[in-house]
Amino acid sequence: MDTTSYTTYYSSPIGEILISGTETAIVKVLFCDAPGPESENLPEVVQLCRQQVEEYFTGKRKEFELPLQPAGTTFQKQVWQQLHSVAYGKTCSYLDVARAISGEKAIRAVGAANGKNPICLIVPCHRVIGSDGSLTGYAGGLWRKEWLLKHEGAIQPDTQLNLF
Repeated sequence: MDTTSYTTYYSSPIGEILISGTETAIVKVLFCDAPGPESENLPEVVQLCRQQVEEYFTGKRKEFELPLQPAGTTFQKQVWQQLHSVAYGKTCSYLDVARAISGEKAIRAVGAANGKNPICLIVPCHRVIGSDGSLTGYAGGLWRKEWLLKHEGAIQPDTQLNLF
């Protein structure tokens, strides 16, 4: 397995995004405070990821087509795989994800796994909301979660949501 990691950054309308991958797969897409040093000779998959992230923010892309290799437990990977079923412009609740994977009792574990997602945007953890419609939890900040859901049309631009 190739473990050499390559890093680049994308300046989005809601902050800097770190994109990291190997020669064959994306391993991280995360919001960060500021860009750091970029790798030279970026592999095609990392360049393609940056391009697809840009297309997402410019409204030209609704689905990502990239090989992913997130690091996590078996359960976390099950949660992240389930998130791929939540379509652009739609939301689901933590309870919905728990029921789809292993039952209602897993709701807290689903929330924890969602918060550990190392590939934001592409693994759309921002589309998971509270059962009451509240925007609970987002590692990138609730204001970003709200922006992303409005960008995708999942919530109306003039809607004021309960953030807690």
